[in-house]
Amino acid sequence: MDKKAKILQMYFEEHQKQNVIAENVGVKQSYVSQVIKKDERYWVEKENRHNEAMIRKAEYNKEYYKTYERPKKQDNSYEQLKTMHKQASKELSYTSNTLSDYAFLHWNLGAYHRDNNGNMRINKGLKVGFDIPKLINMNIKVPTQKYKHKCCFSN
Repeated sequence: MDKKAKILQMYFEEHQKQNVIAENVGVKQSYVSQVIKKDERYWVEKENRHNEAMIRKAEYNKEYYKTYERPKKQDNSYEQLKTMHKQASKELSYTSNTLSDYAFLHWNLGAYHRDNNGNMRINKGLKVGFDIPKLINMNIKVPTQKYKHKCCFSN
């Protein structure tokens, strides 16, 4: 049997890969490729091999994702949400402490707009009580947490 016939037999009947055929026959892989591409069965065989590979890949992925365990990230978003809720409850609950201007602004942001000086001013036409801050100074250089929660009735 000549080399070309052996290459075609190994590729189409035994379903060997080109590099394996090249080693067995003692030729280069590029020669094997040239020989099998000239055969009329090549495109059908190539399509069949592609479909088989896709089926194997789908089965592998199915098994892989059944047993795959994603690494658990430390999710502290619930703790952050609880802390934010606790802070908001403190700011909004009725206690002997009064609500700071900044906390009031945070919870009623739609009632304010920024003026030319960068301060927050109550919207015109909005009727509010005397204890609602009409102007909140936002031009403080470094508002510390201590000052931020301090009650300071603005003008």
